[in-house]
Amino acid sequence: MIEKMKLLHIAGPREDIDRVVKLYLNKYEIHFENAMTSLGSLKHIRPFVETNVYKEVAQRGRELKQYLEADKPGTVIMRAMQAQVIIDEVYGQIEELHNGQKELQGKILKLKEWIAEIAPFIGLDFELSKLKHFKFIDYQFGRIRVEDYHKLERYIFKNPYTLFYECNNDSEYVWGVYFVPHTHLQEVEAVYASFHFEDIEISEEFEETPRQVCEKAKEELAACQQELELLQMRTVELVRNREDEILSACESLESYCRNFDIRKYAACTQAKEGEGEYYILYGWISSRDADKLIQEISEDDKIHWEEEEGDRSVNPPTRLKNPKILKPFEMFVEMYGLPAYNEMDPTLFVAVTYTLMFGIMFGDVGQGACLLVGGILLYRFKNLRLAGIVGVAGIWSVVFGFLYGSVFGFEEILPALWMKPMDNIMTTLMLAIGFGAALILLAMILNIINAVRAKEYGRLLFHQSGIAGLICYGFVVLCVLLFITGHGIPATVLICAAVGVPLLAILLKEPLSGLLERKSDIFPEGSKIMFLVEALVEGFDVVLSYATNTISFVRVGAFALSHAGMMGVVMTLAGLEKGNPNWMIIVLGNLLVAGLEGLIVGIQVLRLEYYEMFSRFYSGSGKPFVSFNKRNQ
Repeated sequence: MIEKMKLLHIAGPREDIDRVVKLYLNKYEIHFENAMTSLGSLKHIRPFVETNVYKEVAQRGRELKQYLEADKPGTVIMRAMQAQVIIDEVYGQIEELHNGQKELQGKILKLKEWIAEIAPFIGLDFELSKLKHFKFIDYQFGRIRVEDYHKLERYIFKNPYTLFYECNNDSEYVWGVYFVPHTHLQEVEAVYASFHFEDIEISEEFEETPRQVCEKAKEELAACQQELELLQMRTVELVRNREDEILSACESLESYCRNFDIRKYAACTQAKEGEGEYYILYGWISSRDADKLIQEISEDDKIHWEEEEGDRSVNPPTRLKNPKILKPFEMFVEMYGLPAYNEMDPTLFVAVTYTLMFGIMFGDVGQGACLLVGGILLYRFKNLRLAGIVGVAGIWSVVFGFLYGSVFGFEEILPALWMKPMDNIMTTLMLAIGFGAALILLAMILNIINAVRAKEYGRLLFHQSGIAGLICYGFVVLCVLLFITGHGIPATVLICAAVGVPLLAILLKEPLSGLLERKSDIFPEGSKIMFLVEALVEGFDVVLSYATNTISFVRVGAFALSHAGMMGVVMTLAGLEKGNPNWMIIVLGNLLVAGLEGLIVGIQVLRLEYYEMFSRFYSGSGKPFVSFNKRNQ
């Protein structure tokens, strides 16, 4: 069913909007409309435009919460100003600690870079400051690949103008420093470059030996890390000492920050000259919640309100309210489109017809029980709506499995309580067509009910699924039954009298609807001859659609036969007739048939729902009810 809605108008001082939303409106699910859409044509009405002042401080609160072990709810109710003061105060206190942490982190990074830079040369037992005072000797730190170093050694052995001092090595590189007289620098540099020697610049800040520099840097690094940990602990301790205040302030600010978006739906106006501005909010709320909310805000002097059952200038949103067993089937309704507010909710219709047709087409006690158990478990633990639909459909599969006498494809274990489809092929197909005709008639009745609700009298009387269509199609079905039972003459009379007149009304539905609505020109624009030609073509299409829609339901019986046939093939392949069946083939066959045919049957039944039934009575033009609280999640 569709939940009944009321349109609530709420107004009050502009600066009071946050209090009202937090104190009253947040408790209920309300679908807000843009007030400017309805009031934009009035004077002194303008949008409620304002910068979100809570956004920045709320972000600071989130940063503070990162220092807390658990995100617990606050215990103190705070106003926005009080919450801002607390967050700004704590954030200011830890900001100094943050600045100290940043300085230490920069120093730690620099020390690590120094250690990485000097560590490969700790084998050089010579103070670096003395190297800088060499006047006639140049030097260069660097590294060279091991294979190139062996080639370089032969060159150094023959060249008296260079000396390479190896400081460290691993399986890939050799680190060291070479010395060369200043007069031979360019020549020796070119030779080292030809051996792919990679220069490494050592910071001029280093004075002692590489080993001493490295050890000193490590000591300083450990001290900085210890100091950084101390500052971090002080920060955490500072925040945790005020944990409850911070959590309460954060919760309050998050609420105000979320609720700030209410201004997008509000309008502003000035009631009287010299008075402050007022906000205006329009929102749809369920009738049950509206009574509770009105009772609360009636005691608040700052709030002015009015209620309506409905405002035809604004289409009410649709909110489905069904029992828990029908909830999964709302998925199929939403896929086609939500019902308009004044339409019938087709969820119950879908639940009954879909699962019933599924069971007729997929009747098997064993496989149906598997669908039932698996669907219910998945819906229970994973909340999959499709699984819930499969679980309910499995109930009908089990029922028709007993009626057909089929369990996991075995046709001899259970006696058929009704009939076996493969033994009554024509009966199965004819019953499927008759079942389809009954569903089409039911869809027409639902269309008539929806037309009455919408006050569309042309659709009610002259539509092919209205009263004229119901009489026409209903008497055709009745005539077919009379012919089948051997009453040919009464059937002929009925076709002429009761079918021809309604069909003519369907053909002339536009002028008849115009006449009913008292229009001056009841015929559509254009030539009347063309209108008659189009009416004849449309009439032929109506008659053809009645026939094809009815015959389309033959697939209900066809799939019942298909299931029995496919399982018969599985049993034949398993050698059931020989008395010693291959149980592996039976198990795999059941899995294959249940998976493949279950999927196909599910799709085919959904097709019948949408094309043969929904299209007759259902528009699906409703807009969803979206609560403001959920809109911001």
